[in-house]
Amino acid sequence: MSSSGERVPGTAPTALSDLLSRFPALAPPVSTAGAAVVIVLREGSSEVETLLIERAEREEDPASGQVAFPGGHVAEGDGSLAVTALRELEEEVGLSRADLSGELRYVDTVLAIRFGLKVAVFATALAPEAQPPTARSAEEVAHVFWLPRSALGTSRPIERETSRGLATVRATVCDGHILWGFSRRVLCQFFGVANEDELIGPVFAPRLYPPPDG
Repeated sequence: MSSSGERVPGTAPTALSDLLSRFPALAPPVSTAGAAVVIVLREGSSEVETLLIERAEREEDPASGQVAFPGGHVAEGDGSLAVTALRELEEEVGLSRADLSGELRYVDTVLAIRFGLKVAVFATALAPEAQPPTARSAEEVAHVFWLPRSALGTSRPIERETSRGLATVRATVCDGHILWGFSRRVLCQFFGVANEDELIGPVFAPRLYPPPDG
């Protein structure tokens, strides 16, 4: 249940702290993925919300105009994928470690099929005293917005260019922003929401660290 008493979609917990506690505070080496993104969560007025960006339209950018999580490619000198995620978070939306509650939680490494790229997914919460995230560079980020969890409960078909060519895919639309593909798949899995495009169900199973004896 959300704080307003309404049902929210998905099998994942409703409380922000419970959502994050499913995953360990790990920092995998940069050799295990080519990019890293961050699911930044906050307590909205009635439910948990996720920070998303809409990338600027750029001819040379294959992700041009797409809705995505803050994040990007590994850079030389990044000591771990967590460092990549934090660096990109600050470069794109101006959030530093001081704006976050606790360490990054490592969710999983997921293949972005369209780009043939392994992406490390982290999750964290916005600190109560954090500065509001804003687009740091208009050349890279066109919009910054918060997606309520309940938005994932509905979707509609749209046509998009995919790894299989032009295809009809399911999308979540919120205030004119279109969430589809990799980012929608990851967010649906994170919240345990069925994803009609994937038909694989949630895969981010809770981990036990350290493993139980025996």
